[in-house]
Amino acid sequence: MQVAILGIGLMGHPMAARLCAAGHSVHVWNRTASKAQPLARHGAIVHSTASDAVRSAEITITMLEDGGVVESVIFEQGTDTAMFRGSLWIDMSSITPSQARDHAKRIAQRGVAYLDAPVSGGTLGAEQGNLAIMVGGSAADLERAQEVLQVLGKTTLVGPTGCGQLAKLANQMIVGITIGAVAEALLLCERGGADPAKVREAITGGFADSRILQVHGQRMVERDFAPKGRMTVQRKDLRNALQTAQESGFNAPITTLLEQLYSQAIDQGFVNLDQSALFAELARRNGMA
Repeated sequence: MQVAILGIGLMGHPMAARLCAAGHSVHVWNRTASKAQPLARHGAIVHSTASDAVRSAEITITMLEDGGVVESVIFEQGTDTAMFRGSLWIDMSSITPSQARDHAKRIAQRGVAYLDAPVSGGTLGAEQGNLAIMVGGSAADLERAQEVLQVLGKTTLVGPTGCGQLAKLANQMIVGITIGAVAEALLLCERGGADPAKVREAITGGFADSRILQVHGQRMVERDFAPKGRMTVQRKDLRNALQTAQESGFNAPITTLLEQLYSQAIDQGFVNLDQSALFAELARRNGMA
């Protein structure tokens, strides 16, 4: 298939590379062109504008920073008018459900179908093609997208437009909150004289075990906070969750607290680190290295 990918970052790059390897004709664009250029050796066609990248695309995938950037790239740079009628836009960025519904309504006026399909699994999932893809939209549109999406991971249709983003917010609430729980627990054990690496090992397989304990807990034990999922992105997703909660009249006190903790960590200089560096902020608060 002819596929355009707009946004070649930590996630977009391995996704585009996998689609090239699967035999699709992949057109790529990124605001910083140098990030997209290495994909040329995988067979991708690199474009200087987003509108050029989508002109022949049966499916356009966006993997952009936030809803404001999606809005700018699609509706302010002429990209929407360059998509041809009958094509499909799959937004895999993490934005708010209300933004997704608005984008779907506006792009439909151009005769373009829309799925919101944010992902979980991080860069490793993108490289291995086992992302969890949460989809909002119609079953028919998801069916026509499967040839492309199956290269990237496993899809689940969770409801109409906007529900994919709602599921992603749930994912990020659980991730962000659980990172905080793991960090605080391991630090308490360290303060009390236990070996946090051994504590992590001891509770593996019990009710407290989780993907967060395994992956982020290991990063905490090793003090390895090289960015896989940036702290700023985690905070953005928690803020989107709180905005959605407010729009729904829903009280989310736990998410509110964690958003504050991530914000304070960013203010303390941990802005460019992995989201698991919340551990470093909690250590700082307790006077621990």
